[in-house]
Amino acid sequence: MINKYQAHIYVTLRPSVLDPAGTAVQSGLAQMGHENVEQIRIGKYIELKLQATDEATARSQVELICDQLLANPVIENYRFELETGSRE
Repeated sequence: MINKYQAHIYVTLRPSVLDPAGTAVQSGLAQMGHENVEQIRIGKYIELKLQATDEATARSQVELICDQLLANPVIENYRFELETGSRE
């Protein structure tokens, strides 16, 4: 039996990597009067739907997809949440 899953994937820069986009947004907010914002880090959010025989297989496939394409393991971290959908 095949199950449907939806992954919610969050990709962020590693803490040691500079984030020029985050710095630019923080500067813009300061100019707008939001000077109390201490730090902004910009990341990516990805939704992915897939089919797998079980949750362990789905998790393994999402990890492989993240490692191979969605995240750059040299400068980015990722985490994901997996939701179970319907069965076919």
